Amino acid sequence: MDEDFRTLEFTPDGLRMIDQRLLPGVLEYCTAASSEDVASAIREMIVRGAPAIGAAAGYGVYMALLEAGDDRELFLRKCGLIRNARPTAVNLMWAVDRMMRKAEGCGYSPELLKAEADAIVREDIEANHALSKAGLAVISKGDTILTHCNAGALAACGWGTALGVIKEAHRSGMEISVYADETRPRLQGARLTAWELMRAGIPAALIPDSAAAVLMRGGKIDLVIIGADRIAANGDTANKLGSFMLSVIAKEYGIPFYVAAPLSTIDSATPDGQSIPIEERDADEVRCIEGISIAPAEMPVYNPAFDVTPHQNITGIITERGIIYPPFGRNIERIKSGEKP
Repeated sequence: MDEDFRTLEFTPDGLRMIDQRLLPGVLEYCTAASSEDVASAIREMIVRGAPAIGAAAGYGVYMALLEAGDDRELFLRKCGLIRNARPTAVNLMWAVDRMMRKAEGCGYSPELLKAEADAIVREDIEANHALSKAGLAVISKGDTILTHCNAGALAACGWGTALGVIKEAHRSGMEISVYADETRPRLQGARLTAWELMRAGIPAALIPDSAAAVLMRGGKIDLVIIGADRIAANGDTANKLGSFMLSVIAKEYGIPFYVAAPLSTIDSATPDGQSIPIEERDADEVRCIEGISIAPAEMPVYNPAFDVTPHQNITGIITERGIIYPPFGRNIERIKSGEKP
């Protein structure tokens, strides 16, 4: 498997996905044989990352049509189950809505709906590579980059967003190095980003989340690049919990802070970060690691999966059409309408 591997693919047996819960110890694929299985895979984080969730949802809608046949009410219920699997990543809703519009527009043709799901995957991979090339403009030779959570091929249909920029810089001979936050509580940085960085041969070190401030204060970080699960119309960005904290520290020490995401992650219908729904997950994700208790079983827990970085803390948003700089509200609309950033 190379560094541009595919996180998921549709087969005659259903949607075949890397089970990301098992990495890095085991690289294993599982197959969602029904639309309900797809919704469960999204909810249980077998597949995760906004673009990958969107692609999985696209195939889930196609499977829902096959299952429902001519029963439109059943089809809508199945689509609703997928759409509501997780609340924050806008690519999920975007993909389901796109597929439902296509279904209605193509007379509920299974063949045409499958082609639309395939197009979501193809477009995401193309967008990842395009934004990764655009991101080279913010990196200088020898830079040390800090990243948070996982925004690589595992979070997309291939290549990646924030990690895609990093891989492109490495491939271009820019002699970069990387610090990857472990990203509590589910450790996506330790389990997934570290795995991808090592596969790509990129010089990198894994750090506890709380070490990032020490590195930034010490002048050891040249820029921060993260992914996104939803970007509001004003540039406020929801990403994995801990991203906001990094943005505050980066701003304090004058370190550029970039978000890398395809345009499909920008939600123009959400005016600002306060309007982004933030998913709260099970308390045992914090009280336990790999099933081993690390806290009292009855200890109350606050476990938001995401936080919101205000646009004032963001230097720029790296997209497949170029880098969006402030003022974000105006420039997001310009780039989405086809203008150059």
